[in-house]
Amino acid sequence: MFVPCDHGSGGPSASSDFDGFTLLVPAVSVGNVGQLAIDLVISTLDMTKVGYFYTDCLVPMVGNNPYATAEENSTELSINAEVYSLPSRKLVVLQIRSPFIKNKYRPFCQALLSWVQTSKCARVILLSSSHAYQRDDEQLLGTPLRYLLTPALEKSVEGLMQGLKWKEMEKVAAYPGISDTEKVLHIPGGGITKLLFTECCSEGIQMAVLLKFCSEGDNIPDAFALVNYLNEWLQLIKNESSNSTAISSQWKIPSSWRLLFGSGLPPALF
Repeated sequence: MFVPCDHGSGGPSASSDFDGFTLLVPAVSVGNVGQLAIDLVISTLDMTKVGYFYTDCLVPMVGNNPYATAEENSTELSINAEVYSLPSRKLVVLQIRSPFIKNKYRPFCQALLSWVQTSKCARVILLSSSHAYQRDDEQLLGTPLRYLLTPALEKSVEGLMQGLKWKEMEKVAAYPGISDTEKVLHIPGGGITKLLFTECCSEGIQMAVLLKFCSEGDNIPDAFALVNYLNEWLQLIKNESSNSTAISSQWKIPSSWRLLFGSGLPPALF
């Protein structure tokens, strides 16, 4: 359930305030790549927090402002699921900061899609990742980035994807080594990705999945690759160079990333 902020900063006061917006959501997936990519979007575009997504499907958490820019706003509190908006770009973002509680994937997907429909979002883009070591032979070829489109969105953007020379996520054999005739969508390590995608297909919701094959570790480069992939489509920042390093340098790294791998060893230990 979406709960608007009450700080009087012009945040939404009704569900219809996202009419026609594109909603970005991360999957809590391998390497937390989607969440890191969403961090870069929020920080770079200086998006305003407009509310919270209240749910019992995520592990409760509270922390300081992950996008603090000064001492004055560093003590603002953040929780496990928050909503940020940029009306000038018709963009709304749901950032998820904690893991799912066991057996709560389906209730969360149902709650999310209910909000998508009542808020009248035009489309949903899920940023996700999948285990690199579980790719089949076909998925080992070319780029590690893939996309999926629901039938409701396919007609309007499929030509654009082909123009960008993107690769659609391949289906794999349901019974590898036994039979290759039956193919299924398999996204190991993708969290809610497959479930949310299939639910959107059956509900007629316009949704795209953008994902990257990766492994656990330092996943900052994967996050940059995924957000650059998203930017090829949405043009959130100006693409003045074809050099991926130059493009990546235009994204603003949030202050919270300084503690991504902990705060270091205390000198007193030595």
